[in-house]
Amino acid sequence: MSTSLPLDSYDTRILAELQADARLSMAELGRRVHLSQPAVTERVRKLEAAGVISGYRATVDLRALGYGIRAVIRVGRAEYARVVKLIQQTPEVVSAYNVTGEDSWVLEIAVIDVAHLDAVVTRFCLLAETSTSIILNAAREHQAMLPARAEDVKPPIRKIHNA
Repeated sequence: MSTSLPLDSYDTRILAELQADARLSMAELGRRVHLSQPAVTERVRKLEAAGVISGYRATVDLRALGYGIRAVIRVGRAEYARVVKLIQQTPEVVSAYNVTGEDSWVLEIAVIDVAHLDAVVTRFCLLAETSTSIILNAAREHQAMLPARAEDVKPPIRKIHNA
């Protein structure tokens, strides 16, 4: 549940610090954002209560866990409940998004090798047409996000047509 909570520069700095390292103690977080420990603890509690901070988790290296391949599976139109059930039954699915466009779903998976990839993709092929891409490199993951500001949005570049 997310409620509208006005965020000031302290809240923004708290969010940036916690996204960089969620294991910071409240004392260290307070030092970094120039607030007392009780003040920063209260702000974090309010951010949690408002749903701005929805949880804390460890980021793990999938290769270190034995997953040699990450891939994206795009799943075509299929019965929503059947896809959700299969996603829940497939531990290799890291992230699953119901999307607009030609595909209905975009899934990120982690598998051991090509044979494992084939086995997972085949499960989804039974529901709908799929398309799979192996992730070669991640240019960006887990980007820290700060409050959206309309003034930061740049207008699109206008094309000049020569007459």
